[in-house]
Amino acid sequence: MQTIQTTTEHQLNDAFYIRKKVFVEEQKVPLDLEIDEFENESTHFVLYDDSVPIGAGRFRTVEGFGKVERICIMADYRRVGAGKMIMETIEQFARKNKIQQLKLHAQISAIPFYEKLGYTVCSEEFMDAGIPHKTMIKQLHEEIV
Repeated sequence: MQTIQTTTEHQLNDAFYIRKKVFVEEQKVPLDLEIDEFENESTHFVLYDDSVPIGAGRFRTVEGFGKVERICIMADYRRVGAGKMIMETIEQFARKNKIQQLKLHAQISAIPFYEKLGYTVCSEEFMDAGIPHKTMIKQLHEEIV
C-alpha cells in the first residue's frame, strides 16, 4: 500500500470515488455536502493497494492550523493500518509546510483511532452531515532525520 499526493485529474477522481463510496453511499452523507467549495484549495491524498484506490483524505490550512479532512478507507481495508498510512503521509506533508498544529473533526466512532495517533478531543459533540463529531487537535514536532 502507498499513499500519494494527487497530481493528476485521474488521481483526484480516485479520491472522489473513495469519498463517494464511503461517505455518500455507506454513511448517507448528501453528495453536495461531501464534495464542497473547498476542493480546489485542498491538497488531496489517495491510498492505493497496487493500482486500486482504497483510501483518501484531504488537507487545508485554515487560520494557521492544518485541517485534516475527509479521511476514509474502503470497508475491506479497515483495521489493517490503511488509515494510519494516510494520516502519516498527511502529517509529513504538514511538517514540510511548517504547520505545527493539526485539527480535525472526528466522527465519534473514529475518536479512538485518532487518539492512538496522538490527537486529543478539544470540543463538545456536534453534528456534521447528520453524524456526531468532536474536534480534535495534535501538536506536531519536528521530525528527527
